[in-house]
Amino acid sequence: MGPRAARQGGLVLLALLIALMLMSIALAGALDVWSLQRRREQEKQLLFAGNQYRQAILRYYRVGRAYPASVDDLLNDTRFPTPLHHLRRPYPDPITGKNDWVFMMWGNRFYGVFSRSEVATIKRAGFPRQYEDFEGAETYLGWKFLYLAPGLRTAPPSAVPAAPGIAASFPALSGFEGGYLPGQRPSGSR
Repeated sequence: MGPRAARQGGLVLLALLIALMLMSIALAGALDVWSLQRRREQEKQLLFAGNQYRQAILRYYRVGRAYPASVDDLLNDTRFPTPLHHLRRPYPDPITGKNDWVFMMWGNRFYGVFSRSEVATIKRAGFPRQYEDFEGAETYLGWKFLYLAPGLRTAPPSAVPAAPGIAASFPALSGFEGGYLPGQRPSGSR
């Protein structure tokens, strides 16, 4: 093998290394895009699952004027002769991948849930009206899916989250403007 063949072999090897480097850069970029898309999908799933819990709490409260004591109460409400099912199934937290929601408690009953994840959010604006309070939240701890009974404008003074070490900042709305259900007003107001 002459010097010319050795030089050509070296050039082929160099071209192969450059191609390999460019492919790895493209793959890293594709992984970043995929990871971002996956996180956005998890956020959509979190909004869906959290809203399912909020709506189930609202339905439970509407039929019996009390908050549920557990998720089991939402799954199978036995307060009536024919059991009601306010929640189809216990949804796991899409961000953590576990059924480890933090429950917002009022005494021994809960009126909302939120994710335990301290990961930074991607979505920071453009929420539906009932979730205006999510605007600007930096972590998923700020996305609180709650229902406050008509007439309550803020969280009950004795309300504490069910998980130790996680401070709760409660939004001022119940998911409906003014803290009231649509079409309802407290007596004496217009």
